[in-house]
Amino acid sequence: MNKLKIILEMIKFEHTIFALPFAFMGAILGSFVVNGTWPTLWQIFWIIVAMVGARSAAMALNRLIDRRFDAENPRTAMRAIPAGLLKEKEVLLFIIVSFIVLFFAAFQLNMLAVKLLPVAVFFLVLYSYTKRFTWACHLILGIAIGLAPLGGWVATTGQVDWMGVLLFVSVALWTAGFDVIYACQDAEFDRERGLYSIPSYFGIAKALKLARLFHIVTIAGFIGLFIVTSLHVWFVVGIIIASMILVYEHRLVSPNDLSKLNTAFFTMNGVLSVVVFSFTLLDLVMR
Repeated sequence: MNKLKIILEMIKFEHTIFALPFAFMGAILGSFVVNGTWPTLWQIFWIIVAMVGARSAAMALNRLIDRRFDAENPRTAMRAIPAGLLKEKEVLLFIIVSFIVLFFAAFQLNMLAVKLLPVAVFFLVLYSYTKRFTWACHLILGIAIGLAPLGGWVATTGQVDWMGVLLFVSVALWTAGFDVIYACQDAEFDRERGLYSIPSYFGIAKALKLARLFHIVTIAGFIGLFIVTSLHVWFVVGIIIASMILVYEHRLVSPNDLSKLNTAFFTMNGVLSVVVFSFTLLDLVMR
């Protein structure tokens, strides 16, 4: 149990809140748009199980693959693997179990979810290697997390359509944007080690501008979703609040001051995902 506690701390299990509300959003919105009904409790349960399995596997894999760089970076040197709190084989076992949980959950939903599972696993695994060869690593992470709402959509509808893809793109760019902000703190380390990121490749000032651009497109995507679905005024209120959160997030950081980066990354983005889901849910309940 102590080892499991260390693993859950290592993968920041509580940060599942970033993607889980959007998975729920994809599930309920897709079910309403396509089926005209609420998702079943069975579907919601297995979506939660799939999300926990997917994120746990991806984060643990990232920590395992990046263990050498984590050991060299003063900011991450005390993570569980470089600090010697966990053995590599223990983390590998946790990854295998997490992927098994993900596969089992997909089988409980529908066959399209099962057929698309290799795509999700591919991006979950690919992300951990991308900093070695491309500054577009943030976009790959965006795709991996953007698959959460698209996965929720597929789980309750059994299909992929362009409205689900629009939600996927919006969440993917939201993720890429906040990951660019987070990567600013390691820009110098990444350059010294030959690692790629938008901040290390383009500089922090340009990176923050690109993060703003990604988030502008995110809000545009949400507006587009409002236009093409049956959502109403409460969803618009959610978009407005989300926009204000993003504006505040970007005001917290600047090329010369990254001291409030953790607030911008962790707090603001956790709040944003909950807000957008909550107002989507409220909109559907109030109709």
